This record gives sequence, structure tokens and C-alpha cells, in this order.
Amino acid sequence: MTAIDASQQVRGTGEPDDKLLQNIKDYTAMSFALLWQRQAIFLATTILTGFFFDPLNALLFYGTILICEAQDLYLAKRVARLNPEERGAIAVMVAWILLNTILSSTAICLYAVSVALEQPTGGHFTPLFFLFAAALFAAMNNHQFVWAMIVRLAMYGVSFMVIVVRDIWVEQPDLSSDLWLHFFTVVFVMYFLIDCSLVFLKLYRKNLEQLEKLKEEHERTKAAYIAKTQFISTVSHELRTPLTSIKGSLDLINSGVMGEVPENMQNLIALASKNSERLASLINDVLDIQKMEAGEMVMRQTTIEVAPLVQEAIACNLGFASAHNVELVEDVPEQQDLLIKGDASRLNQVLTNMISNAAKFSFEGGTVTVGFKKIGPRVRLFVKDQGVGIPEGSRDKVFDRFSQIDSSDERHAGGTGLGMNISKEIVEQFGGTIDYYSTVGVGTEFFVEFPIVDGKRGSSRAFSRKPDAA
Repeated sequence: MTAIDASQQVRGTGEPDDKLLQNIKDYTAMSFALLWQRQAIFLATTILTGFFFDPLNALLFYGTILICEAQDLYLAKRVARLNPEERGAIAVMVAWILLNTILSSTAICLYAVSVALEQPTGGHFTPLFFLFAAALFAAMNNHQFVWAMIVRLAMYGVSFMVIVVRDIWVEQPDLSSDLWLHFFTVVFVMYFLIDCSLVFLKLYRKNLEQLEKLKEEHERTKAAYIAKTQFISTVSHELRTPLTSIKGSLDLINSGVMGEVPENMQNLIALASKNSERLASLINDVLDIQKMEAGEMVMRQTTIEVAPLVQEAIACNLGFASAHNVELVEDVPEQQDLLIKGDASRLNQVLTNMISNAAKFSFEGGTVTVGFKKIGPRVRLFVKDQGVGIPEGSRDKVFDRFSQIDSSDERHAGGTGLGMNISKEIVEQFGGTIDYYSTVGVGTEFFVEFPIVDGKRGSSRAFSRKPDAA
């Protein structure tokens, strides 16, 4: 029977190699973690027995233990690098672990018995306690690899019996003698140790089963998440094509190219056009989210002048602000040419999200101020409105996906709940931060900050954000 076969027979037939590998990895990891604790125990044992018994024998014992400990460390490092596919290497490591277990257990047992032989019959508290401590330590910390635990407990049990049976053999005492009491006490102690080892073994296996279930659940959840992502992406792409045609047709009708629109149809066409814009925005936001999650959103990092960036964002959103009866006010300092690193189109998207939110949540006839200012080594781009404001404690909702401060059917303005989350992702890709100040009933100021860079506009560098490891 090979070491692997033996291990599988103990843990049940048909055990895959990856579980055996997990066992020996856990075993060697625990062995490494308890290195200094074991050294303290062995050193204390050596000093104590060396002082009261044979110093040379104690040093010989400690030297042997150090060799076994060094071998344990070597095996722990080798096992940590193993893969489930390396079946031959796993079998070799199992054999070496068992061999080293036998060597270290033999050293402990022989030393305990040798100390007992130097004592008169019946007075073996010290060696018996050493064996008990070693056996309890094995029951508590060697249950990850069953055969190693069995080897240690079996050898310690034999040593227990050798010490007490020798006394009975030499003295030939009556059944009422203390020597027989020692014998039955040792039998009880051995039962106690076996019971402890079974308890720890069951707990370990239960934890492994729970871990395996968690891994399976994680894989199922990940598969469902990937399927959901692919479905949403596919549906969004399929919706975009007909929506583009619908939106183009509505724009063509509104332009008057097809003739004057009857007055009784103008409101309906305007409503259809407005909702097609909202649907297009939703689809674009969903696709952006999917690209970010997949690490496929390509951004081009260039050196950007802040003033033109802000002015372009204002120009692009004048019509939207006008539709909400809100005035956009520019607050750009004169003679201040500041440069930042980023993707101009993506940063324009961020400013557009901030401006559109400000316009939607402003009171009619209000103003939205868009500008920037230098703050130390950074530049702050801000959008300040005179609107409804954001309640305290809503910061997580503001930047979370698919969340809105007011999600009721009667909310002040519609939206996808994705814009600020996308903006946060984009800003952070370029080393920036995004935040806001708000007072309910007074207004809100959203702002992004970026490090100021020196130099002129340079060449672009394309990159995409890698998705987080699952």
C-alpha cells in the first residue's frame, strides 16, 4: 500500500489528489506555524532532564529533534509549491512526511523511555507527562494528515505501555498495588487522547466540507454573474441598433425636413424623442458598466488643458440645461493654464454627468456654476447648483450602482442610477478623487480633483482597467 493509498483509505475510497494535497498543505502549514512553540517545549525538556538526569543523553535528543525540525521546514516549503496535477511529487512528499514523523516520534519515545529507565519503578511522572504532552499536541495539531497523527499516537501509546508494563514485570505486584493503578491510568489517558484526536479530526473535516461548499457556491455565483453580464451586454447591444433608428427618425421629423409637424402631434413626438434620449443614455451607461467590469473600457491618457475641458463641457450641455429652465454659468480663472492627465472624452463624460444631475435637481430658473480652481498641487473641477440638495448619510447611495437618493415613483427627476458610479470609476483611473458638499434645500457642489502636471500636451497612451480577481 502506497502512502497515497493509505491516506485515501483512511479518509474514504476514491479521494481525489487535490484533497490529499490540501491535507498535507494544512499539516505542513500548521507545523511551520508552531515551530517556535515546539522549540520552546523541546528546549525546556532538554534543560530540565539534562539537569536532573543525563546531560549527554539530553543533548543527543535535542540534536536529533533539531534535524527533524529542519527536515519539517524543508518539506513545508516543498509542499507549498505542489499542484494537484503533480501526483508523483505528492506521493513522494507524503512518504517523506511519514518518514520524518516516524523519526521525530522515535526520538521522543526513546528519550522518554530512557529517562524512565533511570528512575526507580513507579516514579515516572516526568517521562509520562512528556509523552502525554507530546500525544496531546499531536491530537490537537496533526489531525490534518491522519496517518501522521496515527503514527505519533501509536508510538506514544507503545511508549506509555513500555514504561508501566516494565514496572509491573519487574515488581510483580498485587492488583491493589499503585503500579496497577498507574497501568489503568495510562490506559484511560490513551483513550482520552484518542477521543481528543477524533474530535479535532471531525472538526477539521467539517471545516473542509464547509470550505468546499463555499467554493462551489462561489463558482455557481460567479458563473451566474458572468451569464448575467453577457446577457445584459447582448441585450443592450441589440437594443441600441433599433433605438438609433427610432431616435434618428424622430430627430428627422422634429427638424421639419419631412414637412411641418401637426400641432396636435408635436407634444407626442417631443415626448417620444425625450424618452428615446433617456433610453439611449441608459443603454450607454449599462454598456460602460459592463466594459469596466470586463476590463475592456479603453481610455487614452493624454495631457489635457483644464480650461478648454470645462468650457467644452458647458457648451455640450447648454441645450440640456435650457430644457430644464436652468442657466449654466462659467467660472474659469483668467490666465491660469493648468494641465492634468486623463482621457478628454471620458472626463467630459464625468462633467456631463455632474452638470446633468445639477440641472435635473435644480429649481426652475436657477443657475448651475461650472468651473475649476487650483488647490495646492491639485486642481478642482466643480459643478455647483441651487437645487434640492442631498440628505446627510447618502454618500454611499450617491456613488453606488443602480441607486438613487429618491427611488419613489414621485421622485423629482429620473435617471439610471449609474452615472456617478461610472464617473467615480473613470476619475479614479487617472489618480483623481470625486466628492460633494450639500445642504438640503440650498444646493449641492460636486467636484473632482486631479494632480496638476507640468509640460505640454503630449502623445496619448491607451490602457484599460483590469477586472478585480474573483
